[in-house]
Formats: sequence, C-alpha cells, structure tokens
Amino acid sequence: MPHDFDALIQRRGTDCYKWDALEERYGERDLLPFWVADMDFASAEPVQRALLERVQHPVYGYSITPPSAYEAIVSWLERRYGWVVEQEWISFTAGVVNALNLLIQTFTLPGEKIIVQPPVYPPFFNSVRNNGRQVVFNPLAETDRGYVMDFDDLEAKIDSRTRMLILCSPHNPVGRVWRKEELEKLAEICLRHGLLMVSDEIHADFVYSGRRHVPLASLSPEVAQNTITCMAPSKTFNLAGLATSFVVIPNKHLRDRFANTLDNVAIDPSFLGIAALEAAYRHGEEWLEELLVYLAGNRDYLRQFIQDQVPDIRMTELEGTYLAWLDCRGLKITGCSLAEFFAKKAKIAVNDGQWFGPGGEGFIRFNIGCPRPLLEEGLERIKKALDGHRSSSVSG
Repeated sequence: MPHDFDALIQRRGTDCYKWDALEERYGERDLLPFWVADMDFASAEPVQRALLERVQHPVYGYSITPPSAYEAIVSWLERRYGWVVEQEWISFTAGVVNALNLLIQTFTLPGEKIIVQPPVYPPFFNSVRNNGRQVVFNPLAETDRGYVMDFDDLEAKIDSRTRMLILCSPHNPVGRVWRKEELEKLAEICLRHGLLMVSDEIHADFVYSGRRHVPLASLSPEVAQNTITCMAPSKTFNLAGLATSFVVIPNKHLRDRFANTLDNVAIDPSFLGIAALEAAYRHGEEWLEELLVYLAGNRDYLRQFIQDQVPDIRMTELEGTYLAWLDCRGLKITGCSLAEFFAKKAKIAVNDGQWFGPGGEGFIRFNIGCPRPLLEEGLERIKKALDGHRSSSVSG
C-alpha cells in the first residue's frame, strides 16, 4: 500500500524538539515549525516493525553489532551510488555531529586550521571552534547559475597550518548536489595541499530527478585514501532520535587512529539504532522512492506559491535535501531578525540564515519535510504576514 504522507501526526507533547522547544527557542508556542531538520512523517513500516519486535524482548543489555548491519550498509551504498566499500572501513558513531567532533580531535591539533564552506550547517564551524581549532571560511559564491565553490578563494586561504576541509554534500542549507567535476576539482586541491577531507553526506539519499549524488570517496582510490565520509539513515528514514550514524574510512592508518579515539570515548551504537538501520537499508527503499516523489511535489508547490503569491522572496533551486533556502532580502525587513519577524508576524518557526555563517544574511532555511496540508498552511501564513507588512510600510 502506498504510504500516506499527507497524514497529520501529532508530535506536540511527545518531547519532540521540533514542536515542543518552540516556546524556549522563539518565545512563542503556537507556531508551525519549519526549522529543525527532521520530518513530520512516520518512518517506514519495516523500520517500525523491526523496532517493535526488538523491544518485545524484555532485556535491553549490552549488545554487539551483527555482521548483517555492516552488510546492509555495504549493499545500500552500492545499490544507491555504485560505491563499493569494505565492511572493515565502517565505524559507528552517535550522530554525524558527534563524528565531526571526534574526527577533529583525532586528526588535528589545537590552533590548527579547518576549512568550511558557508553558508553551512552551523555545527561545522561550532565544532571547530569548540575544540580550539581555527575556522577558515571558504564561502560559496552566488552566481546566476546558483551556488558554486570558490576554488580561487580556497587556494588562497590554505597555509602551512591548514589540516582539514569539511564538505557538506549534498549541501545544507543551499540545496546543491555537487557535480562530479566540482568534486574532482576540490579533491585535486586538497590532495595537492595535503588536506584531509571530511565529507558529511547525511543528506545523500535526498536527490531529486535529474541529479545524482556522487560520494566524494568514490572518485578514485587516491581520493578515497584521503577522505572520511560521514553518513546515517537518520535523515532518510526519520531516525534522528536513535543517534546512530557511521563513518567510512578506506585508509587503514586513519581508520586505526579513529578506532583508538572511539575506544577511548567508549562509544557503542544503540541496539535499537542498529535494528532500525538494518531494517531501513534492507527493506525501506520502496518507501524512500515514494517519499522522494512526495518531497519533489512539496518543493514544486513551494516554488510555485512563492512565484505567484510572494514574489519578493526568491527560492534557490533545490537539487537535494528537504531544506529550502529562501532569499528574503527583497522583503527589506528591519528592526528584527527574519526568524523573529516570521515567528511574530506569520506564526511559523524558521531558521534565520545568519545562523549558517557568512553569506546567510537575508535568507531563511525552510523545512519542506512535512505533510502538504502543513506546508500549505505555513505558506498562507507567510503571505498574510507579508501582505500586512506591505500595508503597514505604505501607510507608515
């Protein structure tokens, strides 16, 4: 049976961060949330069934990760991307942000430099700073063709203390799915300068028709030896609360160093997370294909609504992820942040673009991973708020 992605599931009152932290974050409780990057859809039925079956066993003690979980990952990566990995390359972590912090601690020293490409997911640069390393911004360049990497700026900013580059692929929040030739150019620069590449590919499964995700490490054996890939089923199958992710490290020397870090911090994957991961990767593909069609419909609805009803907002082309990057500079909002304006005037919660670092000013990130009725209601609230804003601006 086709999955009902239009179903409205009550998440408020379930200790759900997206819905139950609104008042703490925005000072308002009665908002529609389009901020936190999880979806308001039920996870795939095989995942639900696997979790229920495991929970029915009444003992929840220490567990091992079965070989079948590694096999499920290997099979998924080969089916979806044609990327052949070995089971021994895989290590489990408690989320991609957890992995980023551990990788920074393992492969760089305090005071050394790490490159990120803003506007980008804030834990990238927060993890660098919080671990006593230096952030180097290599901002994406806005062009009439969308966002691109600025390779000249990248080359100019690499020096003798630069050790690592963290890539977001597909990119959160600008929605780019990097082409093979772009990744090849990036990899060539990093290899030439001896930079370790850490590639966050947690949104890899959210790529729309006409685009294809290329794992950075799949470019060549040489690139693979200098790349660590962070992935998880959490975005794809709405499993973030299970805190289960994995890294792929083809280079044995790097893998052994990271294994030592994992031993020191005593990270073991959750047995429920592993059960969900295996069920998702073995039996969730049909559900995912339906979801991608639905999300593409949400994306197209959003684009058309903005074009017809709120043309002062411009939508950046969404090639991947379920996070739309909306240019609100034409609104000329003053006196408050964009997030504050939309919370108070439109009663919706969005991420202010400033949160994503240089280049995010004047933008908002808007999550379309929700039932269409919620999306429609949120957009109508935006239109009403902007109609009122224009009227007050004219009268003032």
